[in-house]
Amino acid sequence: MEILVVSDTHHRDWEEVHPAIRGLVERADLTIHCGDFTNFSLVEHFQLNAKQFIGVHGNSDDHDLRQRMSSKQIITVEGLKFGITHPVWGGPPFELTELLSDFPETPDVILFGHLHEPINESHNGVTFVNPGQGYSSFLVPATIALLTVIHNEFHAKIETIEAAR
Repeated sequence: MEILVVSDTHHRDWEEVHPAIRGLVERADLTIHCGDFTNFSLVEHFQLNAKQFIGVHGNSDDHDLRQRMSSKQIITVEGLKFGITHPVWGGPPFELTELLSDFPETPDVILFGHLHEPINESHNGVTFVNPGQGYSSFLVPATIALLTVIHNEFHAKIETIEAAR
């Protein structure tokens, strides 16, 4: 299974989402968004264009979106447990292991947003993946994570979509 992980798009309209990301949404078996869309209209476009979609709200999302989506989820794919979160409690950078407290049981992989920094690290048997931010800005490129999951094993790769401006 091919999974696209995107976060922190901070857009108001589907057309603002980078065309490469929109194309990946259409092709991936599953698209996961780790929060900070900004409004529910953007969520609806992800839902309409993805084969399968899962998302959580972030700290920059409006009240309507927060009422409709949770801030965390756990899913199982090919026998692996994936925790999905946008740590709304987060402020400045934090220790990745603090994300474990967001889940009642320890997942194999935690997919998260908020930091706008691509991360693909393992700590104590848990892999932490932050796809970075879904738009390019001054000094920060637009990045996503692509996960391949086959029979209880997965591989995560961070890809740059657009260089920093």
